[in-house]
Amino acid sequence: MENRRIGGHYSHRYDAELEEVVNRVLAMGGLVESQLSNALQAFIDGDSPVAQEVTENDTRVNTFEVTIDERCVEILARRQPAAMDLRLIVAVIKTITDLERIGDLAASIARMALRQAQGDRPRKQTFRDIETMGNRVIKMLGDALDAFARMDAAAAVTVVRQDFAIDSDHEAIMRQNVTYMMEDPRNISRMLDVTHATRALERVGDHARNMCEYTIYLVKGRDVRHIDLSEMEAIVEEKAGQGTEGTDL
Repeated sequence: MENRRIGGHYSHRYDAELEEVVNRVLAMGGLVESQLSNALQAFIDGDSPVAQEVTENDTRVNTFEVTIDERCVEILARRQPAAMDLRLIVAVIKTITDLERIGDLAASIARMALRQAQGDRPRKQTFRDIETMGNRVIKMLGDALDAFARMDAAAAVTVVRQDFAIDSDHEAIMRQNVTYMMEDPRNISRMLDVTHATRALERVGDHARNMCEYTIYLVKGRDVRHIDLSEMEAIVEEKAGQGTEGTDL
């Protein structure tokens, strides 16, 4: 980031404050990524201690959200940022909301893992399919955080494309689950948590996509929510000066 000239002097402290906020977001993202990975593994392996640890760590995710949000409000009040600095604060506030919700979904999967560990577990193929989908989701989340860290709009669009594969995984597993339940009604209770865990993973992909949209907004100054991928790609491919990078919002 460039140094800001405030009252005739360059404000290195302002730069440091913005960098601190970004670093906190990345630290929160790393924790959430770990929570999701541990929750998935606990669900697949029936590992109750790991699942319990994930549920207990959810309060750490919540604390990150509150402290980062408070810091952003302080910067808004004291610094009155404009242009890209203002977009950065807005993107941070929105990103930590999605990260907190991903943390909630990880905790939910962990609670399902605890229930699964206490009863009959579904067939192994079901867990292999969820593991494949889950690993794809974890990669998408990590890539979304990397795009934000680098403020790379092109990388963010690449991550958005991954969401289509996750949606396909979700649909395939859901069809498979319905088949298992129709074949033997005794499978219904066992498959409900599997169905809910699959849905939770699909929602994580949606939140990761949201994070990428905020990164594009930050870099390009354009709101890309609720538009199709081709329009999003066109906005990202705009050369500097053709978009609205210099606008306040």
